[in-house]
Amino acid sequence: MRLVLMTVVLAVSALAAQAQSLEEKRDKKLKSPFLGKAAWVTDYDQAREAAKKEGKLIFAYFTRSYSP
Repeated sequence: MRLVLMTVVLAVSALAAQAQSLEEKRDKKLKSPFLGKAAWVTDYDQAREAAKKEGKLIFAYFTRSYSP
C-alpha cells in the first residue's frame, strides 16, 4: 500500500513540474519579438467578444508543446 501511495505522489509531482515547465515555455515564446508587432489576444473568450464587437473573424492557432 505504501509503495502505491508513494508512486502516486511521485507521479503527481512529476506532472506538476511538467505543467510548470510547459507554462514557462509558453511565456518565453510569447515574449518573442515578432509577437510584439501586433496586439494578440491569447484569451479565447476575450477574442470572441472583440471579434463580435468589431465584426471580424478569429484567427486561432492551436498547438501542443509535447507528445505523449
